[in-house]
Amino acid sequence: MTIAIINGPNLNLLGKREPGVYGDQSFETFLEELRQRYPEVTFHYFQSNVEGELVNVLQEKGFSADGILLNAGAYTHTSVAIRDAIAAIPAPVIEIHISNIYAREAFRHTSLIAPKCVGSVCGLGLEGYALGVAYFGKSGELKNRGKA
Repeated sequence: MTIAIINGPNLNLLGKREPGVYGDQSFETFLEELRQRYPEVTFHYFQSNVEGELVNVLQEKGFSADGILLNAGAYTHTSVAIRDAIAAIPAPVIEIHISNIYAREAFRHTSLIAPKCVGSVCGLGLEGYALGVAYFGKSGELKNRGKA
């Protein structure tokens, strides 16, 4: 199984940025833990602060990966382009947020991408990514499901 993990803006600062909200572990360290927990999964990881680069990788991986874990960061609330890229690809996408976006500022309560994703995980820290991996592992029929 191949899973692409795509992280958006400011997630390159995990472990340094607001540790009270996002924790003190870098994503690279957590990714190594994921690889050890799920040796049967091939992970492709990409992070960018640039919206168009995220769209490009969604389009690239969306036709080959078995699933995509997407933390679009602040673009979750603003990007029609990322929403449209999710709608255009056959790979199922799970929206991931480290913090609970619904317990934060009101502008974070609306996700433009959620309606095009098969599900969302938020507020469970980095463990949300592992939950997404586990879901894809137990739901092989996802590639045959349509998106909303």
